[in-house]
Amino acid sequence: MDDKFLKTKNSNAVQFKSQIKISLVRSLFGFLRPYSPQVLIFLVALLMTAAITLSIGQGLRFVIDRGFVGQSLNGLNFAVTFIMCAAILMAVGTYIRFYLISWLGERISADIRTAVFSHIVGLHPSFFETNRSGDIMSRLTADTTLLQSIIGSSFSIALRSVISFFGALIMLVFTNAKLSLIVLIATPVIFLPILYFGRRVRNLSRLSQDSVASVGSYAGEIIQNIKTVQSFTQETLEKKAFGEEVEHAFTVAKKRIRQRSILTAIVILAVFGALCAMLWFGGRDVIVGNMSGGDLGAFIFYATLMALSLASLSEVYGEIQRAIGAAERLMELLNAPVEIVSPSVIKEQAESLPAEIKFSELSFYYPSRPSTAALDNFNLIIPQGKVVALVGPSGAGKSSLFGLLQRFYDPQEGSISFGGCDIRELELTSLRRQIGVVEQQPTLFTGDVMYNIRYGKSDASDDEVIEAAKAAHADEFIGRLPDGYNSDLGEQGVKLSGGQRQRIAIARALLKNPKILLLDEATSALDAESEKRVQLALEKLMDGRTTVIIAHRLSTILHADLIVVMDDGEKIAQGSHEELLKSSSLYARLAHLQFSDRGSQQEAKTLDD
Repeated sequence: MDDKFLKTKNSNAVQFKSQIKISLVRSLFGFLRPYSPQVLIFLVALLMTAAITLSIGQGLRFVIDRGFVGQSLNGLNFAVTFIMCAAILMAVGTYIRFYLISWLGERISADIRTAVFSHIVGLHPSFFETNRSGDIMSRLTADTTLLQSIIGSSFSIALRSVISFFGALIMLVFTNAKLSLIVLIATPVIFLPILYFGRRVRNLSRLSQDSVASVGSYAGEIIQNIKTVQSFTQETLEKKAFGEEVEHAFTVAKKRIRQRSILTAIVILAVFGALCAMLWFGGRDVIVGNMSGGDLGAFIFYATLMALSLASLSEVYGEIQRAIGAAERLMELLNAPVEIVSPSVIKEQAESLPAEIKFSELSFYYPSRPSTAALDNFNLIIPQGKVVALVGPSGAGKSSLFGLLQRFYDPQEGSISFGGCDIRELELTSLRRQIGVVEQQPTLFTGDVMYNIRYGKSDASDDEVIEAAKAAHADEFIGRLPDGYNSDLGEQGVKLSGGQRQRIAIARALLKNPKILLLDEATSALDAESEKRVQLALEKLMDGRTTVIIAHRLSTILHADLIVVMDDGEKIAQGSHEELLKSSSLYARLAHLQFSDRGSQQEAKTLDD
């Protein structure tokens, strides 16, 4: 039974690998198809240069037999002229071949890079929970660059070498059948190590690329959090850890290099061994008069051409295996399933629906934590135009509701409706256009102020952007920046303070003008004066809109229409501030901790009431 199971398992593994290779070839040919004319011209140029190269062997035979041996000046002139004309045609063909294959390498790599990026920006967030950003960036940059160099150089060399090898083999048979047997015997001896070591190089190449990606990912994380590293004085630890990552990558690369070196050495030894055998047997035939010197010269030329072709193949075979590894990594990204998609038939547009939200018997588990419920049988109705606050300890499920409402994930059980329509039946882009988000730690992009605010509405005019900034009380500090609205904010807005970043994010949400607002304690990073101004802006923004607030400071949501208390993914209470102080021990405890710490007499009085 065990043997049968193992055989079935191995058979399935082989079949799966075969399917991957077929899919990989099909995908790569899909990128080549739009450039069929260029590919056709390249192949014609390749065949032309290969044919001309083979014809030079006949020119060499003419030089020896008619020029040197025949003592004919006309024969020598004809043979040299023939070789020179062939060289000119070969130069022209080589130019066309080299230009087109280099162009194709650049073009296809750019297309793959664009296609992969376009695909991954539409993937669900759970994909990025299990795939590190550094690894994804390595595939987009290093792997596509490797693929470009292989297509633009190594692939052309390999294809030319294969054509030259078989062309030279055919010419050898026509020149001298007996000596050709030596070549036919030696060929498998040379090819077997190429196939064996090539497979090992491919596996090691994949490991090498993964380890390099790991190095980049590690470095990116440290650089991104450099202040934390330096604050905890962990520079020495990080240097050591990074050095270990680099050494691991070097060790894997060293194994790959060793395999390629062994392959090259074996091929050279086998090729020149076969060449020496041909020279010995051929030289004897010339001496005894069984073949002419010209035939031997042509034979040696073709044999040398075969040897050079095999040597080139042995050198680029490892590179091609690396390219296959890179292509596999890229195709894995390109073929990653998109789990959150719009329905095939759109029944309603979110723009035409009222901004009423309903969570019905909602249960949700994150893909990365399938055994822990983030939400458990959650029910809530949020009427249009109302302000609802979500309160609870960390891990209660508040942020999960935001993610589900925007369809970053779909629940395993239950449903979410927008205006009475299940959001899974709405067009995805239309749904997200109706939702504006201001996070506790806002995300800004490398670029200027204008770009970051306009991210909320890409076709907004400069005046609209400025009006949104004024409404968010951001115009004043923007005016003090070196270039005003054209000031570069640095990576992730690093040149701004936390409060300034948050006001930029609020301006962006104002500009988007959505029906639903999701506020993750949008004023938590502001000082008292800025908080008051932004609260006024938010009140104006929330007017007439459905608003859901994740509240960490209860003082900011005392006047919400409804406060929902959550814990462990469940709704345990709802009501007004005063009602919850009496009906929910968890809410009362949170309120007591916050308000007593502030020492506010007025808030303490509210608690006493």
